[in-house]
Amino acid sequence: MFERVRERLNRFEGRMAEVVRSDVAFIEAIGDDLVAAGGKRLRPVLSFLASDLVGADDAAGMRVALAVELLHSASLLHDDLIDDAATRRGAEAAFRRYGNVVSVMSGDFLLARVLGLLAETGDPAFTKRMSDTAARICEGEVLQFQMATLETWSLEEYRRVIEGKTAVLLATAMIGPGMLAGADAERLSALERYGMAYGRAFQMQDDRLDLLGDAETLGKPVGGDLREGKATHPVLVLLERGVDEAADIVRRHARRDGDVARMQTLVREHGADAATRDAIRSEVRTATEALNAFSESSATRDLATLAEREVARLG
Repeated sequence: MFERVRERLNRFEGRMAEVVRSDVAFIEAIGDDLVAAGGKRLRPVLSFLASDLVGADDAAGMRVALAVELLHSASLLHDDLIDDAATRRGAEAAFRRYGNVVSVMSGDFLLARVLGLLAETGDPAFTKRMSDTAARICEGEVLQFQMATLETWSLEEYRRVIEGKTAVLLATAMIGPGMLAGADAERLSALERYGMAYGRAFQMQDDRLDLLGDAETLGKPVGGDLREGKATHPVLVLLERGVDEAADIVRRHARRDGDVARMQTLVREHGADAATRDAIRSEVRTATEALNAFSESSATRDLATLAEREVARLG
């Protein structure tokens, strides 16, 4: 990641290990797995870079980073069980290894730790923001299921889903340090705009690659969303353009041989992939333009680079 946050990320890993520690062996083991798995640590990176933009002190940035990452980790424990996911970041999913009860309660344990971190900030406004973020994450996941069940497919609903699933937590990672540092309304709004736009671009790109990416590069078979009955951006473009064959494939969860390959052909032939690429580029522009509220610095350049990587991932 970026050199300017490397030292803070190293300290973050140590603090994360402390926060998830438990005297109960199974909870401790799941916490250890979460720390060891690591991942991109995108949310902490955003919190540290946002802290640099607004001059937040080190402790504030670290508390925001820990709170948002723990909330994210708790949601993953619950999501894996709901989705019956066999693995998480290449390792066996927690509920498969320890059972449903342990996995759910460990997720709740992480949420309890989030509450402790929020108490340490002593900031009611940021606590309210985290509460609203957690609620929107839940709403995004349920809305995605509702869309599939009721077949209320639309790009507008999809936008709400990806904002709840991904973008709102990235925005909170950005705005949190600003809130704790007492940033003015204009800069808080800019942090929010960047986080939401970048989050939408990031999730649209992930969803696009789930359908059109390379299985070897992804480390999993393509078409996973289709097989779960989820209609993501390129597929929704087809549905809104009245491509009935695409709707049939979504309804049967791509169960027939060749369904995924056929959907790939349809999104390319009907310009749906091009439309998705354009939508991602538009979100990246919105994110980078939000940085104009701040003086140019290494932090603004790093944040612009992060957003522009989503365009690079278009291939």
